Amino acid sequence: MYIKSIVIEGFKSYAQRTEVSDLDPYFNAITGFNGSGKSNILDAICFLLGITNLSQVRASNFQELVYKHGQAGIKKASVSITFDNTDKKASPLGFEDNDELIITRQIIIGGKNKYLINGVNATSTRVDDLFCSVGLNVNNPHFLIMQVLYASLQNPKRTEILAMIEEAAGTRMYECKKLNVQKTIQKKEIKLKQIQTVLYEEITPTLQKLKEERLSYLEYQKVVQQVEHFNRAYIAYQFVLAEETKESAANVLKDFQTNKENLQESVAKNEKVMTQLEEEVEEMEKKKQKEVINILRSLEEALSESQRANTRAQSSLDLSKQNLKSEEITYKSLVETMQEESKSLMSKEEGVKKAEEELNALQEASRKDADALAVAQHHFNAVSAGLSSSDDGEEATLAQQMMTCKNEISKAETEAKQAQMKLEYAQKELKKKEAEVKKRDAGYERDQEALSAVRKTKTNLEDKMKNVNYEEEKEKALLAEEVALTHDISQLRELYEGLMARFPYLQFEYRHFGKTWNPNSVKGPVVFLITVKDLSKARALEVTAGGKLYNIVVDTEVTAKKLLEEGELKHRYTIIPLNNISSRCAGPKTIQLAQTLVGYNNLYLGLSLVEYESELRKAMEYVFGTTLICDNLDNAKKVAFDKRIMMRSVTLDGDVFDPQGTLHGGNCWFCASSKTVPILCEVQEMKNTDIKLKTKMSKLETVKNELTSLKNVAEKYWKLKQQWDIKSEEAELLQMKLHQSAYHKQEEELLALKKTIAECEETLQKTKDTQKKAEDKYKGLENKMKNAKAECEKELKSAQQKLDDARKKADASNKKMKKKQQEVEALVLELKELKEEQASHEKLREAKQKAIQFYQCEVNVIQAEVSQTKESVEKSQKELAKQKQVILLHDEEIKAKSEEIVKYREENNELHLKLKELEYNIGKYQQEAADVATKVTKMLEEYKWIASEKQLFGQPNTPYDFKANSPKELYQKLQTLQERKQVLERAINIRAMNMLSDTEEKYNELMKKKRIVESDKLKILAAIEDLDKRKIKALHMAWKKVNEDFGSIFSTLLPGAKAVLAPSKNDILDGLVFRVALGNTWKENLTELSGGQRSLVALSLILAILLFKPAPIYILDEVDAALDLSHTENIGQMLNTHFRQSQFIVVSLKDGMFTNANVLYRTMFVDGISTVRRYQQLQGRKKCLREAEKAQKS
Repeated sequence: MYIKSIVIEGFKSYAQRTEVSDLDPYFNAITGFNGSGKSNILDAICFLLGITNLSQVRASNFQELVYKHGQAGIKKASVSITFDNTDKKASPLGFEDNDELIITRQIIIGGKNKYLINGVNATSTRVDDLFCSVGLNVNNPHFLIMQVLYASLQNPKRTEILAMIEEAAGTRMYECKKLNVQKTIQKKEIKLKQIQTVLYEEITPTLQKLKEERLSYLEYQKVVQQVEHFNRAYIAYQFVLAEETKESAANVLKDFQTNKENLQESVAKNEKVMTQLEEEVEEMEKKKQKEVINILRSLEEALSESQRANTRAQSSLDLSKQNLKSEEITYKSLVETMQEESKSLMSKEEGVKKAEEELNALQEASRKDADALAVAQHHFNAVSAGLSSSDDGEEATLAQQMMTCKNEISKAETEAKQAQMKLEYAQKELKKKEAEVKKRDAGYERDQEALSAVRKTKTNLEDKMKNVNYEEEKEKALLAEEVALTHDISQLRELYEGLMARFPYLQFEYRHFGKTWNPNSVKGPVVFLITVKDLSKARALEVTAGGKLYNIVVDTEVTAKKLLEEGELKHRYTIIPLNNISSRCAGPKTIQLAQTLVGYNNLYLGLSLVEYESELRKAMEYVFGTTLICDNLDNAKKVAFDKRIMMRSVTLDGDVFDPQGTLHGGNCWFCASSKTVPILCEVQEMKNTDIKLKTKMSKLETVKNELTSLKNVAEKYWKLKQQWDIKSEEAELLQMKLHQSAYHKQEEELLALKKTIAECEETLQKTKDTQKKAEDKYKGLENKMKNAKAECEKELKSAQQKLDDARKKADASNKKMKKKQQEVEALVLELKELKEEQASHEKLREAKQKAIQFYQCEVNVIQAEVSQTKESVEKSQKELAKQKQVILLHDEEIKAKSEEIVKYREENNELHLKLKELEYNIGKYQQEAADVATKVTKMLEEYKWIASEKQLFGQPNTPYDFKANSPKELYQKLQTLQERKQVLERAINIRAMNMLSDTEEKYNELMKKKRIVESDKLKILAAIEDLDKRKIKALHMAWKKVNEDFGSIFSTLLPGAKAVLAPSKNDILDGLVFRVALGNTWKENLTELSGGQRSLVALSLILAILLFKPAPIYILDEVDAALDLSHTENIGQMLNTHFRQSQFIVVSLKDGMFTNANVLYRTMFVDGISTVRRYQQLQGRKKCLREAEKAQKS
């Protein structure tokens, strides 16, 4: 197998597709100037053969293999070689059927590395196996001969030459593996020693311990058997007790059942008597219903009818009054509006007056502050003069203040004596009155009971009225609220329209585009899309935004285009599309730096002072994101021109500093002439008004819905209300009667005396506190007298501080007053706007006045009707009261019978309680009997031995003899054994038996494995000894063959010279050395040879070793660089003579080498790219062959 052609594209210096075609099957040479790409062809062959050590192809990574590292637009390197495979004996395994093999390797920068065999993808492993099968292992390349390789062999050690012979003979790999096996045996020896240590130090003691634990386990089993024996006897005793309890429970249940039957008979007897009494009461109720109730019902119906008529009339009256009130309110509102307009006109005509009032207030405040300053000055002067200030603020000497304290103490003592005398008198009277009130009047008690009954009826009626869900005052309140809301809505709408009329340029109107149009795509002017967090910064924000404040925000540029082209806009507008706006915003680091420079509370980013919807963020950054708001000129100037910040800044008064060097001040361009209030404040007021208007309208709708629902339940409510009124009158009469009784007056006197006692006690406490406070103050003043000088200095310092504070406050008030004076002058220009509204409101007032007159007449007519229906209701109520007295007589008779029924019912209740108690005891004993029976059954099921040994329970001379073996002692023994069992359970290893057998088994297994390992070691050592003998035999054969070829090749390269590989001592295993003879003189050392001769010796050895195991292809890279021309020519002749079965590709710069080649390739570097040209040299090849044949014959 040999190379027919090579195609290189993008590999190293070969940027374009370059083909090295028609390679000779025997001898090919490549020549060219340095750097023209000769060795790159050899690198390409090694690259395709699958080299992994990139340093051998002069690269550190795959990217360096691509032309100019992929930076010239070429991102892929590809090498493709066509092999002749007609010689089937030398074919790669698996490819005997292919006469030609085309193998390609590609790498892509940032991508993958792939192989192709005859155009089909293949793995790198498959390609490596293909080449290794024909002796072309590029990662151990004996077929690749480079100058560096044989240069290192010009003065080799004897062991290095021996190593090369071993490699050629194939014994080198055996030596490496033998060393690895010996190392492994050493490691196993260490492991065996560790196993021996574990056996004697761990496993053997563990076995001993497990044997001891086995003894403890046997003791534990004995205790378990004893526990089982005693436990069985104790269970038998428990079984006998359960059966005895079962029998006694049955006897008790029989007695309880007899008592239950007796109680049930008594209950049935009482039930019979109660039934008879209830029948009598029912008969009396029927009689009452027939004779009295029917008349009462007819009277109630008549009363109800009168009440309904009265209610209807009253409702009509209320409605008319509401209409009248509504019109009056509207009229009043209109008048108030007109008055407000008059006031507004006066404030606009007398706008100065309103401002002057504020100015006067400021002047008054300024005057007060000046007075406070004078007082502070006076106080300071007084303290400086030696006077002291008392708690009430008066200046006096300490002696005067002490005299005042004595007077307060004397006054408190006098008041305390008076209060004590009054208290003693009241307590005496209280005891006397309490003795008189002990006897209670029977009539008073009856009246109180009657009052309680009436109140209870009233409460029931109130509950029914609440259940109706109608509130008497709610409807009136809702009507009044409806009128008030209507008035408020009218005022708010008028106010909103007035504000909008004042700023017509803020109204953005456009033509809508049909049903498919989404109104939400147009957000509106910026001024309406923001909310100012702090209105004191409104003017600064207006200057910040400038004309952008009136830009229109939309969702996309498509919407903006449609508005401009088809929206029929009335004014020129700038539109901000949210999806296409380029916004900039100052970073947090810049803001933090600026705030550090001038103070955190003295500077803000304009964007942080407004609130907006999140979807509008880009638009708001565009308007407010690049300007800083500062509190004064100095700070604004400082941040604007600071080289680290350099941002536009605006003061609160509207002064602007621009980093470009411009400065302008004063009010904003659109409000500088007449309006002192910032437009953002006005817009905020418009927004607030609109919110209030919508809230009021929503509330009005709710009120109307509630009024509609209330009318449906009003009739039912008024009927209950009428009955409640009757009971209220009864309650008032009884309450009045009670209050007029002597007993009630005595109660009131008692309360008055108790109140007097409490007041006297409180007075005593107050005087005591006052006296104590005055005494403490007196002691304090005495201490001050002792430290008069220090106190005087302290008070003087305090007075100085108060004087300074008062002076600062007076200066501030004076500054505010002057500022207000400037504002007053600006209000004079706003007078003309309200005068025209007076005429229209006057006409509306006259219309409302006529409506009020109409409703007033209607109210008078309905008022008369209400009076008439009210008299009818009062008459019906009197007749109904008489009939109710008759009903009371019937109720007393029924009450007597009912009390007798209650008596029997209470008796039956007691009997039922006894029955329940008895049933509970029966259930308890039944449950106890059932539990015992369950226990007996469960014990029989759980302990099967009970049934067979039951007859032995309690019998003498048996294990169940409870007299001989006391159950108490039995239980104690059982407890002792169980405790011993628990101790053993904690101490023993229950698994000791199993663990012992397992451990013994593992011990035996480990010993068996140990013996196997020792046996295997002996076998391996025997095998190594046998292989060493074979290695020596193979090494001698390789040495003889390589020595023969070495001498032949060297003689060809250097005619007349001889060379051999001789053992350094008696055996070749000690190493090999070169012996060279020039003519008949043998050289003892290579140092006696020239550099070229040493190179020929090294090259001869390499070629001899290669000839021992020939490869189909050999690559020589400038191996003649250190040789003269005659030696170079001899190398070409030698290759033709000794390597007739292999293909050679030689890179050389010398004519002596490539003149012997059959085909010569010259590389050139043209425009930064390598190129190749082919030259046929068949004549030279024939000449060399003839000379080689002559040499062989001779």
